[in-house]
Amino acid sequence: MIDLTELAAAALAVADRVEGEVRAEAVRSLLNVVGTTIGAAATTETDIVAAGMRHSGAPGDAPVPGRGDTFDPSSAALITGFAAHLDDFDDTHLATVVHPGAATLGAALGASWLRDRGTGELLPDRSGDELLRAFAVGIELQLRVAVAMSPSHYDAGWHITGTVGSLGAATAAALLLGLDAETTGRALGIASSMTIGHREGFGTMNKPLHPGKAAANGLVAAAAAARGLDASPSALDGPRGYFAVMAPELAPGLLVDGWGERWELLSNTYKPYPCGIVTHPAIEAAERLHQAVGGREIERVEVRCHPLVVELTGNPDPGDGLAARFSTVHGVAAGVLSGAVDLGSYDDAYVRSAALIAMRARVELIPDPDIPRATAHLAVTLADGSTEKCTVENARGSLEAPLTDDQLDRKVLALVERTLSGREKEIVEISRSVADASSARTWFSALAADPKGN
Repeated sequence: MIDLTELAAAALAVADRVEGEVRAEAVRSLLNVVGTTIGAAATTETDIVAAGMRHSGAPGDAPVPGRGDTFDPSSAALITGFAAHLDDFDDTHLATVVHPGAATLGAALGASWLRDRGTGELLPDRSGDELLRAFAVGIELQLRVAVAMSPSHYDAGWHITGTVGSLGAATAAALLLGLDAETTGRALGIASSMTIGHREGFGTMNKPLHPGKAAANGLVAAAAAARGLDASPSALDGPRGYFAVMAPELAPGLLVDGWGERWELLSNTYKPYPCGIVTHPAIEAAERLHQAVGGREIERVEVRCHPLVVELTGNPDPGDGLAARFSTVHGVAAGVLSGAVDLGSYDDAYVRSAALIAMRARVELIPDPDIPRATAHLAVTLADGSTEKCTVENARGSLEAPLTDDQLDRKVLALVERTLSGREKEIVEISRSVADASSARTWFSALAADPKGN
């Protein structure tokens, strides 16, 4: 049996070992998810969720990065997690396809604004260093849960970012609340029954709600455990528990063994394109072919790829930007036409433009199980009878070709410009220097817009 207290103790113990390359990667993960959160904070979709939480939640003073309004802690956690994942531009653990930063950031923010039930006063603040360590361990816990049940869990149709997110969120919140191992173990047990998300929601507003709700659920699990709520001690691996219900195949050692020696956090990656990760090799190849085509008329584009690309992103004619994020056909069409796929490539108007509709009709996906998931072969047939070809084996942003710090900074600068124009460099500096902050609450507040939207 997986002992929840022992698992929690192992996780809590490695907070002091977030140093060196682990610490550097935690900062990169935090910077990236701050950027994606702020970049989507003022979108119509995030406004819808914010309005819903304002209607259903309690008044509060917890901020959301990139916004000027405030919410109760649970609502702020949910909205933060939602915005972080909305553009599908957040971090990705490639082995499991988990996007771990969104739920973890949301729960950490919410935990920083919880109040004492008796006095009404805010609970003790934490330092930026403690915040960074809690963020890192929250990511590590959820990624370990994910690798233990991959790929069977995802293959069954679950959206793994939501289903493991509540556990990582509970872990981060527990660290910031100063909970001991026994209480944190109960929080994990509670969170294991608060999982959310199936893949049918991909390409809709409901998908980013999964990490948003996971953030809020993990926060609630930690807060309730702190007040004495219990859970089954076999909640994770009992005969009717979390793993039995959701994972046909399980490797528990990947969850419980080697804490502090093996870090899944070090395999986190950062996207250069705001769309499903399996589309990236084909998009990069399409961008390269744009120059080779040189404005000549395209008759046909063939994309040979792994069958998972078709399964996850096979929509041939998406109707809006959210759906287009799960269309390799759209990403390839945008790449060969413009030579650069970015956030603008997924604007609703661009997706619905005549030029893109026409080009998408010329793109064909050809699945081949012998092609690795990280590889795409593109062949463009031109009206003059000639053919241009390109193969990408490891796309930018992969573990083999990770974004450099400079590339990541430039990505975040562009994201922040969408919402907090003029504050781009400030936000990058605030994010990168999180460990130097004396107050987690002050650090989070510095990421918000003022009430006038500046």
